[in-house]
Amino acid sequence: MPIADKTIVSFRFDEVIVPAHKGVINSDSLAKPLHMLPVGGKAAWSMQFDELPKLVLRMTLADGTVGLGEFYRDHEWPRIEAICANLLGQSIMDLPLQDLPLPLCREYDGFECAIWDAYAKSLGVPMHRLLGGAIRDRVPVSAWSSHRTQEEVGPWVKRYHEQGYKVIKFKCDLEDDVAGWCAEIKQHAPGMKVIFDPNQRWENAGNARRIIRELEAVGNVLLLEDPLPRWMQLDFAELRRFSSIPIVLHVSLPYVFQGQRPHDAINAIAHNAVDGFNFNGGLAKFQVLDHIAATAGLYCWHGSEIDLGILEAMYVHQSAAAKSCVWPGDIFGRMIRTHDLLETPLAFEPPHVGIPADGPGLGVKLDEAALARFRTSERTIA
Repeated sequence: MPIADKTIVSFRFDEVIVPAHKGVINSDSLAKPLHMLPVGGKAAWSMQFDELPKLVLRMTLADGTVGLGEFYRDHEWPRIEAICANLLGQSIMDLPLQDLPLPLCREYDGFECAIWDAYAKSLGVPMHRLLGGAIRDRVPVSAWSSHRTQEEVGPWVKRYHEQGYKVIKFKCDLEDDVAGWCAEIKQHAPGMKVIFDPNQRWENAGNARRIIRELEAVGNVLLLEDPLPRWMQLDFAELRRFSSIPIVLHVSLPYVFQGQRPHDAINAIAHNAVDGFNFNGGLAKFQVLDHIAATAGLYCWHGSEIDLGILEAMYVHQSAAAKSCVWPGDIFGRMIRTHDLLETPLAFEPPHVGIPADGPGLGVKLDEAALARFRTSERTIA
């Protein structure tokens, strides 16, 4: 029987802006932009993430197979055009999935997702089979919030606790009374654990030690992610010795222009700087990171950029197949954004999400009506 033609013949891009639910990012009285990268002429930390466009990709093969991809927020069209020109006319069966012939850039993972989805669909298997198969049938997840006022934080967390979530992750900085937050959470949502992510903004170990002692006195912090600037690996190691709260490094491969690479995980382990990791990245590289952590006997969770449904489906497949992916992941985009653009949303049963299974590959289908509602532009390259 002849093999179906798996040549890439076209790329259809839908650019969308999907806003967050009102009030769900942070308290209305707080203005805390979260996008860490510069955008055009604007500096980092100057834009809220849901203001930025995302791309949804439908990559079509000659036999009619369609691979779905989603790009991280913000994108560079000249680079996308060049990558499309390079891939058009190639068969996905000739591409090395673990090292696609693409430049190292933020757009890599969107193309990789579509190629892997089409490949898995061509084989008639779920995406996690390409990663060796799922070792868990559901993935632990957390709730999420950015910055909250002292008055609001307790009741806000209580509603997630009542839904069944056991962990909530917060963004924070030196202006936030995080120990006060934890005391309110302990009162309103007994048993709820907290992950704090200062995004390196506690600045130095002197600040961090004081805050950590206050958090230890309350006793409901599960993990502390990136408390200090990433280069301070020796100070990370000192905080590990100082406190029983696990210290976590975020290795975010989409932040390629900040220099983040898989070897950051090796360096952190070599310096005894971490108790585990928040990893996010594409399919092949996330598996590399998982293997590093698992070999070292450390745990991780899958990070995100508070994405839409295609990327979150990819994260679930990755997390289900990753031995080290034990801690609750950042798969909460539908909780925050007004839609995920999926015909059938991911199956959340807090504190878990199930592996999507609406067909092979990613196991999801696009909601065309929602896509049209949030579309800002569309483009086909063939």
